[in-house]
Amino acid sequence: MTTISQQSQIKYPHKTIRRAEMALKCAPFRLKLFQEMRSRSVPLSQIANQTGVEKQHIVKPLSELKVENELVWLIQVGLLRREVDGQGITDSFRLTPLGRQLVAKWEAEKQEIPAPSWLTRIQCAIIRWFRLPF
Repeated sequence: MTTISQQSQIKYPHKTIRRAEMALKCAPFRLKLFQEMRSRSVPLSQIANQTGVEKQHIVKPLSELKVENELVWLIQVGLLRREVDGQGITDSFRLTPLGRQLVAKWEAEKQEIPAPSWLTRIQCAIIRWFRLPF
């Protein structure tokens, strides 16, 4: 397990961390996906459909379009980034430093992403719908 020392962690504003936690709690992904993204890029084809369920990345099968939309939202929030190769942008994703901090936190606490409350789900839906700054 890779950990980041306290000295090398980027200090994010509380609002940024709270927004990221809310987004990740409301996302349809499991902690195992983000643990893999910490050490390597994960292609969309390994996250979507039945393959994603088999690899324990998602709970139920989701189409590639739905998965990509969810991942793009997590990019906008600052948790993920798209992988780039010599040809340009790929269909693979990795964690950002903010994403690494949240994964480390939840690994230490529960070994899972906490379930969102109904109020958190409503807040996430409103923020995403209107693309509001948090």
